[in-house]
Amino acid sequence: MTVIEKQKTNLDENIMILTGNHAAAHAFRQAKVGVVSAYPITPQSPVVEKIAEFIAEGKLKARFVKVESEHSALAVCCAASATGSRVGTATSAHGLELMYEMLPWAAGNRLPIIINLATRSLGAPWSVWTDHSDFITIRDVGWIQFMCENNQEIYDTNLQAFKIAEDPRVFLPSIVAYDGYILSHTMMPVKLENQDKIDEFLPPLNHHINLSDISKVKGIDPVTTPHIIKRAEGTAPGYYEYRYALQRSLENSIDIIKDVHDEFARKFGRSYGNGIYKTVQTEDADTIIYAMGSVASQARVAIKQLRAEGLKIGIVSLRLFRPYPSEHLREFFKDKENIIVFDRDIGYGYEGVLSYELKAALYSLQKRPNIKGFIVGLGGRDVKT
Repeated sequence: MTVIEKQKTNLDENIMILTGNHAAAHAFRQAKVGVVSAYPITPQSPVVEKIAEFIAEGKLKARFVKVESEHSALAVCCAASATGSRVGTATSAHGLELMYEMLPWAAGNRLPIIINLATRSLGAPWSVWTDHSDFITIRDVGWIQFMCENNQEIYDTNLQAFKIAEDPRVFLPSIVAYDGYILSHTMMPVKLENQDKIDEFLPPLNHHINLSDISKVKGIDPVTTPHIIKRAEGTAPGYYEYRYALQRSLENSIDIIKDVHDEFARKFGRSYGNGIYKTVQTEDADTIIYAMGSVASQARVAIKQLRAEGLKIGIVSLRLFRPYPSEHLREFFKDKENIIVFDRDIGYGYEGVLSYELKAALYSLQKRPNIKGFIVGLGGRDVKT
């Protein structure tokens, strides 16, 4: 515990000076996570170290399962979630890649696990610094993906993510991501809410699977066939039906994400745009900067100077990366002239992922804006404003 944190004896409803990693850990504590399994990796390690500290001090009644790798960590999380526990973990970069085999299993089994991802570059060459290389690699495995701009948003988004993931209309795992070092290790004021208010917002998990009650055991990971099978005891869905249901749940989760965000805003007084993206001075803007994470936060500083010079520039900061909010972005950008996209990633062999996904989303517009993409900040290189 840091000297600054020790000055706060009551952990609830205080403004504390926290790193992004510790903001995530406090959110896990107040969400009353029941099982955490993790393997340390820079820059994520302080998340699970702080959670382990909470457990050791009796501030979180949970089981911490130590494992030999990130693959095993997510396997434990999947098993624990199947018993009806609220479950979470954290990782970065190659740790997330080592989890990859288990990611679609968690989504396919509809397990509402939360991963905090302190983003980091993928090797080779080796780098411990930030970009979004790890975050974008999992966009097609069926997880909800959020990207945060500051430490308060990390805390708030974690609380919202549990409520969204555990909604019976969703039951899907989620990733709450934030830039490694820039947010993970930088201290900012974070308001921790009263536990009673959080308990009202986030009730105990009522899981659709609960293997801890052997009288009501349900099978998971069924072996499917290409087609629907009719049997005397009922109809067995094919693989197609399971995946269709997952896709529809992801698509429909956008409305639930907005509703949960709005409920959080009413209860705690903080909001993040419409829950999907945030805007800054876009009403009269003829040019929009489109980005996510700390790059969007830096752009807020830049546009003050640019507007002082007479340029009408605004910002759209994407908060929800998956499911991709195509319809909402089409509606917003339909009357805009120019869009500058800053990608802290590369879709290798093509271009920045934010750039080409936005182009695809806006393709059906009769009058499409001009879109120019830039790849910035790879391997932690400073993005100067």
